[in-house]
Amino acid sequence: MVIAPSGPRLLGLGDNTVDTYVDAKLQFPGGNAVNVAVLAHRLGLRAAYLGCLGTDEGGDLIAAALEGEGIETDRMRRVPGANARAFIRHEGGDRRFLRGEPGVRGRYDFTDADFAYIAEFDAVHSSIFSELDGDLPRIRAAATRLSYDFSERWNDAVFARVLPLIDIAFLSAPNRADADVAALLRDCAAAGPCLVVATRGAQGAMACAEGAILTQGIAPATVVDTLGAGDGFIAACLTSLLRGAELVSALEQGAGFAAAVVGWQGAFGHGAPWHEIFSG
Repeated sequence: MVIAPSGPRLLGLGDNTVDTYVDAKLQFPGGNAVNVAVLAHRLGLRAAYLGCLGTDEGGDLIAAALEGEGIETDRMRRVPGANARAFIRHEGGDRRFLRGEPGVRGRYDFTDADFAYIAEFDAVHSSIFSELDGDLPRIRAAATRLSYDFSERWNDAVFARVLPLIDIAFLSAPNRADADVAALLRDCAAAGPCLVVATRGAQGAMACAEGAILTQGIAPATVVDTLGAGDGFIAACLTSLLRGAELVSALEQGAGFAAAVVGWQGAFGHGAPWHEIFSG
């Protein structure tokens, strides 16, 4: 079911990639900022994407998918060169990232008009893969609300640079004890964000807001492909919060939509054959 877009506007700012399934010889549009914009739009939010696509087959694939999904791309760049690409192998139902190629992803060359555009949105979402740390202070100044996904790439140095500049932090923390995750979230919240959320795989999710810790279990799912599940959680959580939902409800919506996302291939579909020979 497609929900007619309405209400708040969300901007996916930064990373994109072509998720390349080397065994199946398939490629899918992806990347955290792209995925969150598309999936939030599927949930009825008005969404846009600002980032750099290559002029190769991969860039064409993502551009066509964004157009097909109805995502606003007024300030998206097409930069001469190869698009970012991730190579993924599947082993017994689990995925293993082999390597990534950043391509032209970080060649933004922002203008004053870009920052004015960023300021038009109710929320801006980016990630650690977006190569934007140098621009974050100015993005922070422009954005009404800034959300950021650290994935599993977080460490103390990254937190020190980014946490004071953002409103909502998402991070991945699987296979950690509840007490350890709670302490981590409280430390992150003390550095600036009003909300910090950790996704924990089969352990569900945990959040910290105003000093309180909330937990959320996973929802039942028929798993086809786990790629994009975390981005689905983020998209649904942000969509709910932007519509005024309480955090408990937003976390529940995140878990439910993540369960839906794992029911299709790729983060949001639009797969295409991939013919290049990969030796990895």
